[in-house]
Amino acid sequence: MSVGKLERLVRRGVLTSLQLQDYIDEAASSGKYPEDVLLEKGVPKHELLFCLAERYGYPFVEYDEGLMAPYLVTMRLDLQRQKKALWYPLSVEEDTADVVAYAPEDPAVAEDIRRTLNVSSINFRVALPCDLVRIIENNFDVNPYFSIAGGRTPLAHVRTSFAYRRSTYAYYRTLLARGRTGLAFIRTGISFITISVLFLRIFGTGWYAVLNVPLLIGGIVMIYDGVKWYLPCRSVARKPIDYECTEPTWGTTVLESRPSSAGPVIERSGAVPGAEELREGWDTLSPVMRRRFLASDRTDLAEERTSLAGYRTVVSKARTGLAFTRTGVAFSGLGIGLIRSFQESRWTAFDVSLIVAGVVMILEGFHWYYRRRSTWLTGVKCAVTRNMRESIWDLVFPLGHKRSDQKKDKLCPPVRPADLPGIWATTGVALERTVLAERRNVMSRLRTVMAHSRTGMAFIRTGIGICGVGAGLMFYFGTASIGWTLLNAAMILTGLLLIIDGFLWAVPAEKMRIQYPYCYGDMEITIPDYGKPTRCWGKAVFNHDAD
Repeated sequence: MSVGKLERLVRRGVLTSLQLQDYIDEAASSGKYPEDVLLEKGVPKHELLFCLAERYGYPFVEYDEGLMAPYLVTMRLDLQRQKKALWYPLSVEEDTADVVAYAPEDPAVAEDIRRTLNVSSINFRVALPCDLVRIIENNFDVNPYFSIAGGRTPLAHVRTSFAYRRSTYAYYRTLLARGRTGLAFIRTGISFITISVLFLRIFGTGWYAVLNVPLLIGGIVMIYDGVKWYLPCRSVARKPIDYECTEPTWGTTVLESRPSSAGPVIERSGAVPGAEELREGWDTLSPVMRRRFLASDRTDLAEERTSLAGYRTVVSKARTGLAFTRTGVAFSGLGIGLIRSFQESRWTAFDVSLIVAGVVMILEGFHWYYRRRSTWLTGVKCAVTRNMRESIWDLVFPLGHKRSDQKKDKLCPPVRPADLPGIWATTGVALERTVLAERRNVMSRLRTVMAHSRTGMAFIRTGIGICGVGAGLMFYFGTASIGWTLLNAAMILTGLLLIIDGFLWAVPAEKMRIQYPYCYGDMEITIPDYGKPTRCWGKAVFNHDAD
């Protein structure tokens, strides 16, 4: 590149010809723009701007957050393309466009502008490459060095995708809860039918057999109703649950959404060069740049909530499998008891069918159980490790002993006594939304821990049921038959193992639950006063420990 565009620096004595040529050669070898290299070498910015204005005969502009193009104009452009082309329209009216460009004398640039904006007249302004890139990034609502995925609108789209996924998981959990209720209906119905059949086999078919009819009909209705409730949840069993969660980086990486035939795929980008230094200089960022980082933080928090919702859905499937196992144990236990209590007769087929149905249910229930067991510990670890992370408030306003020496004497939060409430305006609201999102994450971690605790209790209930059936059969029928005794012993041992496994899950989860501040027996009722702000409303607290 020739020194013609920058020879004003030599005329004014800012640089010598040799220095200028060396810097231009350095820019060519490094792939940077000469103006960027000169700025790094300490050349005043206004001198470079005057060089461009003198060379091209157009007024110059510097980067300013208020230098915004209409949104409809920005929608027609591509961020990465404009950063390479180094021109950007400030306005487009009829057949004329006001454009900021780095090289307005280039015919290719003018032709590109006319073709892209469909105009014939162009009013140029010149700007340095670094300023022009920031103007383009600011119009696309991204911080320096970030791709379009770092804008607040794409991040909001990602959060909406996460919200949709959480709603889907909540729907799955509702179906699974209905399925478990249906299995309870089935267990109740089979007990009604068994009692009715047992009376019929003991007392025969006399006139009092009419009394068994309500039991029989009630049992059939309950089983039919239970199956209706259970079948919809069966379709959820094979649906994939995405509970993976990437590691948040406080805005140095971005969650990106890309479309696919199966729905949006959300992935975390690589580390954005320069983003870490930008985040560390939080106090030097403009309000809009802070809000972009906070939007990225809220997206990371939404990803964690979605992951925890996935874990809760997985353990909900496991509880449904355990409920299925308990139903199967009830069927098999009744069938075994009836076979061993009565002689072989035409009722034997009914007894065998109970055993077969019970065994099938037990096998399917354990299939649900073992397929999901490996993910439970991961969910608890996720809740524990995320609680140990630095909070957004500590990141924005670090404690005194965590601040660097230069910030030791700085007030934190950085406000002066003379400042009025609401000084942060929309940035403060964005910070508050992020803090509230983090609180929702803490509550989501608590729900995940409590879901693990409930699943542990389900293990214990299932273990007690299996152990109780085995022990009851052994004590009632004795140990005369080696085969039946071994079966009873196996049931008792399996039940004890499930009970132990349940305690291994329930006890640690209960210990963690106690550490959260949201589980207490008091009740609060807000007393609204619409003449005051919400934060000033009173509360009536009802404590069961009060005198």
